[in-house]
Amino acid sequence: MKCQMRSWPISTFKSPAVNAPPGNGKSGTVRILGLDPGLRHTGWGIIEVQGNRLSFIADGAVAPDPTRSLAERLQVLFLEVQGVVAAYAPDECAIEESFVNKNPVSTLKLGHARAAAMLAPAVAGIPVAEYKPNLVKKSVVGGGHADKNQVAAMMRVLLPGCKAGSKDAADALAVAVCHAHHRSSAKRIAP
Repeated sequence: MKCQMRSWPISTFKSPAVNAPPGNGKSGTVRILGLDPGLRHTGWGIIEVQGNRLSFIADGAVAPDPTRSLAERLQVLFLEVQGVVAAYAPDECAIEESFVNKNPVSTLKLGHARAAAMLAPAVAGIPVAEYKPNLVKKSVVGGGHADKNQVAAMMRVLLPGCKAGSKDAADALAVAVCHAHHRSSAKRIAP
């Protein structure tokens, strides 16, 4: 029996016309990619941190075709996030941890989506930090059980110029902001 081969484009991600240069830590600027993983929608957001100043760079969401197989959707997630990494050259990445659903199959599928999303920056040699959903919400809204609308509203306040095109993109920006806050604390505490 012969195996049928199919080819997909490397990525459908369209790089913006103007890419800001990577932060790469020079002059104290660090570029952070935040990821809010999901099999239906994976949000991503890019911010820059200079001291305690946060700047919005870009955001978006990856929405694989739900009629495709699991493997094909995971491939789309990986390639699209890889395209974001290539276009914006983040220095660090942060991703939201999985929460345990009542449905174990849904939890497993979310785990697959997280793996596909976090593999793209890891392949590029970018460190990936993980944060619990309640910590992300507490870091940006002040309460660990804030809803997506509250998170999106705070992103528009904390990141001037941010329109947060989708709730998933707003959540991803919140993950990046959470990492910005906690990475600076960890550096002050480290010996």
